[in-house]
Amino acid sequence: MSGSTLGNLFAVTNFGESHGPAIGCVIDGCPPGMDLCEADIQADLDRRRPGTSRHVTQRNEPDAVDILSGVYQGKTTGTPICLLIRNTNQRSTDYNNILETFRPGHADYSYLHKYGLRDPRGGGRASARMTAPTVAAGAVARKWLFEKYGTTFRGCMTQIGEVAIPFESWEHVLGNPFFAPCADVSSLESYMDALRKAGDSCGARIRVTASGVPVGLGEPLYDKLDADIAFAMMGLNAVKGVEIGAGFASVTQRGTTHGDSLSPDGFLSNNDGGVLGGISTGQDLEVSIAIKPTSSIITPRQSIDISGQPAEVVTKGRHDPCVGIRATPIAEALLALVVMEHALRQRAQNADVAVSTPDIMRVRQA
Repeated sequence: MSGSTLGNLFAVTNFGESHGPAIGCVIDGCPPGMDLCEADIQADLDRRRPGTSRHVTQRNEPDAVDILSGVYQGKTTGTPICLLIRNTNQRSTDYNNILETFRPGHADYSYLHKYGLRDPRGGGRASARMTAPTVAAGAVARKWLFEKYGTTFRGCMTQIGEVAIPFESWEHVLGNPFFAPCADVSSLESYMDALRKAGDSCGARIRVTASGVPVGLGEPLYDKLDADIAFAMMGLNAVKGVEIGAGFASVTQRGTTHGDSLSPDGFLSNNDGGVLGGISTGQDLEVSIAIKPTSSIITPRQSIDISGQPAEVVTKGRHDPCVGIRATPIAEALLALVVMEHALRQRAQNADVAVSTPDIMRVRQA
């Protein structure tokens, strides 16, 4: 199956299936000499891990990562790094009832017509479980970028279903299962409890940012930094929309408002999301993604079977009523992988140009 590799200089190839013996990835292109161990990766995997609250799937996977290659005596060697995460809590029998039918909103129909067969167990390659290797690879990229340039990544949920989440502080994000930037999440918990009781699901909006990004990353025209960010984010399961900076709000802005004015102290706004002409400006990269409602719900829905006859589908098993709840660390990882790819590209193509973030180019953050 093609389409399982993201990046060229920092190439991440994702492998495995939701209910197979293991999932993982191979990272080709990580620079040598960086200290790396499982603990550097595990912290990010634990943030994405299922079974951490009543609001997400109760599939209890430890998501423990093993480094199989590419590291010697605690340092990266420059050769391919293989990261393995074993599946330990599969319940494949939950999917026996959908072997001959197509679940609405899932990739069952498209996979079968593309390949002539499909793995129905948890969605196989189309499962959100396949985002764990992405997070693992992102942790490696994040470590290198922080050590090299001081680049940091963070994200939060800004909306769940119809409920907009006010931004109070980044300090609150790690203190609740929603990655919400507010102190009180009781209304979100009540909303999710009611949704689960109704046998339904909802979507979410996630914001992810990168700070300390070097100036000059990205290429003109077809390899723009923001174009590659959008490409990577659309590769995340259930993502249906990507915004850079002001995004669709740009439609109602005037040129006098949208254009990010400069002063001797730096940019005065960041409507362009840290990218101009496809090239980073040194401002924070600002990205938002829209995630559709979870397709796996217990409410009966109309569909067809593999012979084209009408059928009613009820999806059993353990599923997130909102896949967006665990999407924040995945979106952070994807942004890190794109920045890593462009940082290595800039270093290779323009080695004589200083890659840095001058203080004068930093945006004044509200």
